[in-house]
Amino acid sequence: MRTVTIGLLWHSANSGNLGVGALTIGNIALIRQAAAAAEVEPLFLILGFVDPGREAYVSGPDIELVRLNTKAMLPGAALGQAVRRCDLVIDIGGGDSFTDIYGLKRFAFLFWSKALVIARRKPLVLAPQTIGPFTRPLQKLLAGWAMARARAVFCRDPISFQFAQLLSPGARRIQSVDVAFALPFEVPVASADRPRIGINVSGLLYNRGYDRANSFGMEIDYPQYIDRLLGALSRRSDLDVFIVPHVLSDAVPVDDDRAVADQLVASHPWLRRAPDFVDPSAAKSFIAGLDFLTGARMHACIAAYSAGVPVLPVAYSRKFSGLFQGVLNYPHLIPATGVTTDAAIAQTLDAIDRRDELGSSLHVGRILAEGILQGYVEELRLLLVGGH
Repeated sequence: MRTVTIGLLWHSANSGNLGVGALTIGNIALIRQAAAAAEVEPLFLILGFVDPGREAYVSGPDIELVRLNTKAMLPGAALGQAVRRCDLVIDIGGGDSFTDIYGLKRFAFLFWSKALVIARRKPLVLAPQTIGPFTRPLQKLLAGWAMARARAVFCRDPISFQFAQLLSPGARRIQSVDVAFALPFEVPVASADRPRIGINVSGLLYNRGYDRANSFGMEIDYPQYIDRLLGALSRRSDLDVFIVPHVLSDAVPVDDDRAVADQLVASHPWLRRAPDFVDPSAAKSFIAGLDFLTGARMHACIAAYSAGVPVLPVAYSRKFSGLFQGVLNYPHLIPATGVTTDAAIAQTLDAIDRRDELGSSLHVGRILAEGILQGYVEELRLLLVGGH
């Protein structure tokens, strides 16, 4: 069987952000399906950042890791050497990093790596991801140039699809959905006496953003929302309430869910805390054992939704509404704007009590997501056999 070397650009083998890890594992699972259908043997080169001191949870005899940093991006360095080996490069952009809102350095990394693949005349595919936003004219021009030269641009929500059309009308755009829906997990055995309610508290939002000044422009006061929600739930003896960290960030403390979880459990001893998960599948398996989850980490919410757990996302950015409302037609969501803190708390408490109703609305969206991802697999199969 022919071996095909596939570069997985801006994926991660060990990210403490378990959402990024979920993208990597889910995408590999889908690519394996495509490779089997194309009757080729994949060899994966994971081209991405590496979290120092954290063991890899994505590994195997057909997986190699190429660490990216500033040095690796230089001409003739590790990235260029790896790209030369590739038959196909699939770039997931960390899920939502193909934008200029995270600063010039990150955009330069994301763009330069695409330009290098294009210059080497290697087929480039943008895996399902958020496209944009881009606010600066030069970055818009460069992003449009790269998308026009990719074999396909998979957008994980309709907002990204429309934005990509504005930036690059000639690009081959395909509406898709987040590949984390394909993340494998184990279904736990039900044993709880009381309903298990999960609250995924974002350390980033609780600390009011990277600049600690509400950089995401949320209208609800997120720390107040969490604190007052827990105050209300403290009077609910009929529920077991868990704090569920999903980003374990040693390098960026402001982004770490664990420290906030520990702080909340210390001040609310009745709370229970989920463990620090060893990998994204362990996190999804735990979430699958809950009866309800509300959260502000999108991939914690995707883990719940795709496992059939009623979920109320707290949407701090358009990537939430684009996916849950735009693709899945799931109306149960706290928007970033247009709602007060009081209203958000009331909506959450109401959703907990109506969790069976929320759960009944998951089925159609899960089938839809599965079908969309099979379309992605078929597109990859055609690429692997030379159909595009």
